[in-house]
Amino acid sequence: MTQPTVSIVVVSRNRAALLRRCMMGLSQLLYPEYEIVVVSDPAGLEALADYAGKIKTVAFHTPNISEARNLGIAQASGEVIAFIDDDAVPEPTWLTELVKGFDLGDVAAVGGYVRGRNGISFQWKAGSVDQTGLRAEIDGPEVPFVPNLPEGQTAKLEGTNMVVRRDALSALGGFDPAFHYYLDETDLCLRLAEAGYAIAFAPTAEVHHGFAANATRSAIRAPTSLFQMGASKAVFLRKHTSSAELETILAAYAQVQRRRLLGYLVHGMIEPRDVGRLLQTLHKGFEEGRHRALTSHSLTIEPPMFLPFQTTATGRSVLLKGRTWQRGKLRHRARELRAEGAIVTIFLFGPSFRRHHVRFEAPGVWVQSGGLWGRSDRSQGPVLSKSFHSRVRHELKRCSAQRAIFDVYP
Repeated sequence: MTQPTVSIVVVSRNRAALLRRCMMGLSQLLYPEYEIVVVSDPAGLEALADYAGKIKTVAFHTPNISEARNLGIAQASGEVIAFIDDDAVPEPTWLTELVKGFDLGDVAAVGGYVRGRNGISFQWKAGSVDQTGLRAEIDGPEVPFVPNLPEGQTAKLEGTNMVVRRDALSALGGFDPAFHYYLDETDLCLRLAEAGYAIAFAPTAEVHHGFAANATRSAIRAPTSLFQMGASKAVFLRKHTSSAELETILAAYAQVQRRRLLGYLVHGMIEPRDVGRLLQTLHKGFEEGRHRALTSHSLTIEPPMFLPFQTTATGRSVLLKGRTWQRGKLRHRARELRAEGAIVTIFLFGPSFRRHHVRFEAPGVWVQSGGLWGRSDRSQGPVLSKSFHSRVRHELKRCSAQRAIFDVYP
């Protein structure tokens, strides 16, 4: 299949610095034809002033991610529309791998996999969801696939890593603005399935997601309010389950959230008094969601002309490797290579068992640091490499395909 034109929609609010970092990642995509649509508050758009004329922008400050995404969709001219959060960064091959899911046939949407805060462990892989919004993991191959799910289950995509055909979004009316935050993409997945559309997964289409602070969680990921989650849960159940089940499912969901809060308490992330207070916000959200207006889905898409983004990546992807005491020299060389258009990865390994982390740092360089014998994949034990070079080979095998690495220095 010919690679389709892609519009990437990014929604941001009160996170200008993270939006800037996301744009550094989007600027290095190895894909022939894509455009970028940013829907953001004024501070976010101001942070992207040097992209003027290169991307499409929409000013929007209302805390409603569904409405914001719909505004982005209305400006999107690509055959397919991809979504990523402002606190996420894509691998350079992200779009190339993501659209491979459309090669499977009559597929309307494709989801990739999401790595978490350490840049190595997976936050989300393939999943399914039932009509109550309960998610379950799916075991699948490492190539694009359409899951074979039992009755009552639908493929569950993540809003920070998915692509949907523009005509399917138009037919369904886009995202439902009744979901201000949480379950917005889950609702879309159920509506896609109900309309007869197939959903696929592309495991090698990866983004790194940071779970940054927002209006509902702190910088350490502790919840500060469950109101919008509660409201969206009630709206979701009103749309996809019977009224007779609503209260029973909400009560069970409240117990799940209580156990989650107790987990935060045990780990010292919240105080004892916060448990009751947060559960109150959840129940207030339930009440709001029980009465929030539900409207018919409609979306008018009459976008301007496609605005192709000129990637800063030349196609050359370089690995710089060294010991931790060489970081200054390696970072200086990384900046030089990045200025030449190379995609740059640095491996910085020291003589310790320190766990590995991957960071995407200015001016757009991937840095993996950790101990020579430390864990990278958290599900495994320490990697007892015999030498520095064997550890480099081990880590390169894990990330070279996603980053298209073929030059290794020194």
